[in-house]
Amino acid sequence: MPQQDVQEVAQLVNSLEAASQRGGKRDERGKKMFTCKKSTFAVAGSDNIFVDSWRFNDWDYKRDDLPTHARGLFTTKTKDNLPEIATRGYDKFFNVDETNETRWRNIENNTRGPYELSVKENGCIIFISGLEDGSLLVCSKHSTGVRQDTNLSHAQAGERWVEQHVSSVGKTVRDLAMELRRMNATAVGELCDDRFEEHVLAYDENAAGIYLHGINYNLPEFVTLPSAEVHKFADAWGFKKAQYLVIDDLDNVKKFLDKCNETGSWNGRETEGFVIRCKMSETGREPYRDWFFKYKFEEPYLMYRQWRECTKAVISGKLPKIKKHHKITEEYLQYARRQLAKDPNIGKLYNQNHGIIAMREGFLRERGLKGSDIIKMENEDRSEEVTKNVVLVPIASIGCGKTTVSLALARLFGWGHIQNDNIPKQKNRQKKFALELTNSLAAHPVVIADRNNHQRRERQQIMDDVLPIIPEARFVALQYVHEPKDQLLDEIREVTRKRVLERGDNHQTIRAGSKSTEDIVGIMEGFLHRFEAVDKDREPDDNFDEVIDLDISASSRENLEKIVNQLHSAYPKIVPRVPSPEELDAAIDASMKDYVVQQDLSWDTGRQKQEKQKKKNEPQQQQQQQKKLDPETLATKIEYFAILTPTSQINNTLSSLFSQPMPPQKAKLYNQLLNTRRIQSSFHVTLIHRAMKTEQPDIWNRYADLYIQKMRTKPESDDTITPTLAPARVRLERLVWDDRIMAFVVRILPPEDENEPAWPCANAIPHITVGTASPDVKPKESNNLLQRWLEVGAGEDKGIWEVEVPGVKVLDGTIGEVMTRNLKI
Repeated sequence: MPQQDVQEVAQLVNSLEAASQRGGKRDERGKKMFTCKKSTFAVAGSDNIFVDSWRFNDWDYKRDDLPTHARGLFTTKTKDNLPEIATRGYDKFFNVDETNETRWRNIENNTRGPYELSVKENGCIIFISGLEDGSLLVCSKHSTGVRQDTNLSHAQAGERWVEQHVSSVGKTVRDLAMELRRMNATAVGELCDDRFEEHVLAYDENAAGIYLHGINYNLPEFVTLPSAEVHKFADAWGFKKAQYLVIDDLDNVKKFLDKCNETGSWNGRETEGFVIRCKMSETGREPYRDWFFKYKFEEPYLMYRQWRECTKAVISGKLPKIKKHHKITEEYLQYARRQLAKDPNIGKLYNQNHGIIAMREGFLRERGLKGSDIIKMENEDRSEEVTKNVVLVPIASIGCGKTTVSLALARLFGWGHIQNDNIPKQKNRQKKFALELTNSLAAHPVVIADRNNHQRRERQQIMDDVLPIIPEARFVALQYVHEPKDQLLDEIREVTRKRVLERGDNHQTIRAGSKSTEDIVGIMEGFLHRFEAVDKDREPDDNFDEVIDLDISASSRENLEKIVNQLHSAYPKIVPRVPSPEELDAAIDASMKDYVVQQDLSWDTGRQKQEKQKKKNEPQQQQQQQKKLDPETLATKIEYFAILTPTSQINNTLSSLFSQPMPPQKAKLYNQLLNTRRIQSSFHVTLIHRAMKTEQPDIWNRYADLYIQKMRTKPESDDTITPTLAPARVRLERLVWDDRIMAFVVRILPPEDENEPAWPCANAIPHITVGTASPDVKPKESNNLLQRWLEVGAGEDKGIWEVEVPGVKVLDGTIGEVMTRNLKI
C-alpha cells in the first residue's frame, strides 16, 4: 500500500498555506489568482490532535493551476511534527459537458475502460480515516466535530452511523481507525438519513445509513481503489454499499446512460444519476490516472425541486412560479394546499426542510404514479402535440460555425432560416428580424434565428417579439459552450480565428480578406467578452424548452448530428427520423461549398481599398529586399526541404479510399478533417527540417548546395528566391491514421532515366501529412504515429487504422525549399 512522502506533503501544505494568505491578488498577466480557505479543528477524543481543512472556491476547481483538486482535504502533524494528509476526498469531478475535459469528444479521446458506473446516492458526503493515536476522524466535506450553527453537525451524524455500522459486525470504531491508518486511506461514503436531513430522494428507516462508495489513498495525487474492493471493505465493516456496474466501452456507456435518462431511474429505482470511474490521460497515452466524471439526470429531480419551491411560495403567501410541468404541478399544489390547511404545523416544518418528501410521496400515492411515470407520460404527450412553431436560437460568437449548421438544418428538413446579417442595417432592425421569424413560422414548422444571440437581452428580445404573435412558440437554444471562460477561451480563440481568417470575405460580419488581422481580432474579442452563457435558473433563459450544448472545437458535422439527435428525441413529430450519416455529410458539404455572402456595395470604401492595395504590395516589397541577399545567406533562412506533390491527386486518392464502405469509427477522422477544413491545402514529403541539420549534416548540405547552385545559375530575369531544385517522384503506398493525425506512407523513387539513387530523406519513414484533428496537434506528430504503427501494427484495439493504396500510384513532384516565416532583412 502506498505510503506518504513527507517532502511531497510538505510541498503541498506550503502551497496551500501560501494560497490562504493571498487574498484577491492577480498574477503578472492580470489573471485573478486562486485562494484557499483554511479552517482548523480540534479532534474530539484524540491526544490533542488538530487538523486543518483546505477549501477552494467551487469555481476554482475548474482551474488547471491548483496544487491539488482534492475536494475534502484535511492535513495534520505527527507527534514528530511532520506534516501528513489525514483525510483525502475525491478530486473534484464534473458533469458531462460541464468542463472541457468532460466533453464527450475529450472523454472518448482521453479515457479508457473499464468504466465503473456507481449510482449517485442522494445525501451528504462523509470522510472516515484513522489518526496516529488510533482515534477515528469523521469529517463532512470541509469540517469535523461540533458546529455552533446547528444542534447536530453532518460529521457528528456521520460518527453515530459509523459506530452503528461497525458494531453490527462485532467491531469497534478504534478497530476501523487502525485499519484505515494501516492502509493510509480514507473511506468515502454518502450519509442518507431523512430523519437527519432530507434531500430529493427518499430513504426510509431501512434504507438509511452510510453508503460506502470509495476508498482513496492519502496521497497528494488522486489514487482510489476499484469498486469491487470498496464493496469488500463495506461488507467487512458493516457499511451499506453504493450499487455499481461495469461497462467495458464508452459507446455502450453512453447508450446505457441515455436510456436511464429517459425516466431518471435504473433497476426500478429513481436516482440522481451516475458517477463514472475510469482511467484518463490528457494525451490519450500512458501514463493513465484515476479519473471520475458524472452524468446527472435532469428529471424527475427538476420537477421535484419545482414542487418544493412552489410549496414554500404557497406557505409564504406568494405566487408560485411554474416554469415546466404546468399541469401536474398545479395538481400537486392542490394536494399540498389541502395538507397545509389540515395542520398549520406542516408548513412550519416544511420551511425547515422537514416533510418535503412526505408531501411529495403522498401526492404520488394518491395519483398512483412514480415521478418517472409522470415524466414518461409528459414526454409522450409533449412530443405528440408539438408539430410546429419551434424557434432554434443559436447562442454563439463569431467563427463557431452557427451559419454552417443552420444552412445544413434548413437543407435537411426544409426549415426556415432567417439570417440577421441579411437584413439591411436600418431603424427597428431587431423588430424586422423577429417579424421575419414569425412570417417564416407560417410556412415552416421550425425556423432558425441565425444571429449570435450571445447576450441575454438578445434572447429576451426574440421571445418578447415572437410570443405576442405566436403564444405557443417554443424556443430551443443551440448553445456553443464558452464557459468556463478561463478554461476554454484560449482554445476558442485559436479555433475561431483560424476559421474566420481562412474564410476571407465570405462572412457577413467580418470581411477577413479586406480587414486587417488586428481589426478582426478586436471584433471577435468584443463578442467573447460580452458572451453570456445560458442560465436556466433566470429569465429569459428559463423559457427555453431545450438547451443543446455544442462544442466549438468540434466539427460542424459533429454538432449537426448532436442537434438532430436531440431534436428527434424532444420532437419526434417534427424530426420523425434521424438522417443517415451520408445525408448529414452531404448537408454540411453543401452548406460549406455553396454559401456565398450577400454583397454590400457600400463596404469597399476608399480606406478598405487602400488597405487591400497595401497588403497586395507587401509580398512584392519583401521579395525585392530578399533579392538583394546572396544565395549563401538565403540558404541559412531555409526552414526545410521537401518534395512538393500535386494537391489534386492527393485529394482524389483520399476521396477514392473513403468512398468504399467502412465502419463509421474508421472513417471518423477523415470526415472530421473534411468538415473542419483541416485537410492540408497543399502536400509535401519533408526531406529534412532545419532542426535535424546537425544530426544529418550530409543530407542538409546536399540540398543546401543544390539550392545555392540553382540560385547562382538562374537567369537575371528570374526574380524567384524559391527555385525548383529538381524533379522527383514518390509512390503512395498506404494511408495510416489514429484519432489525431493522418498521413500517407510513401516511397521516394529514383529519378527517371537516370542511374542515380532516390533523393535522401532524414525521416525514418517518408510520408505526406494529410491533416490533424485540431490546431494543437502538430504535423510532425506523423513521425510518432508511423513509428507506433511499425511497432504494433494497425487495428481498432490499437487505435490505429490503415488502408492500402490500390495499384501503383506514382506522383510527379519537384524538390523545393520553404523559407522561414520570420525572415528579417
